[in-house]
Amino acid sequence: MSAVIEQAVEARLVASAPCMDVVPAVLGYACADPYTVRMTFPAAATLEGVEVVWEFSRELLAAGLEGPAGLGDVRVRPYGHGRTVVEFHACEGVAVIHLRTGELRDFLRRALDLVPAGREHLHLDLDGRLARLLRDAY
Repeated sequence: MSAVIEQAVEARLVASAPCMDVVPAVLGYACADPYTVRMTFPAAATLEGVEVVWEFSRELLAAGLEGPAGLGDVRVRPYGHGRTVVEFHACEGVAVIHLRTGELRDFLRRALDLVPAGREHLHLDLDGRLARLLRDAY
């Protein structure tokens, strides 16, 4: 089984206009960083013209499928039938996207198959991370 999961998703950017722009994004999960989900937006989809990666907890994503979750930079909540809203809060403003809940559930199922909830600590390489931090400090 792969130690990394990636899944392309179709994000619909919520704007003040009646229609929502479709923005490509990729959800990522790596066994080596078992608590973290990454959502990557390609350069063409961002205002700055550079790839943007948001990191947030797998637990936050799972909780947000069932009810409102998150108090910080990333917030997740169900929206109607079959949709989930993800809000990204930054100094520049707030981006709100709609995602298909089924795609998110599939992604989470695959991530939980790779690293079951409550077993994340078994996949952390704390000694390796500490060694890299100390090496990079000099």
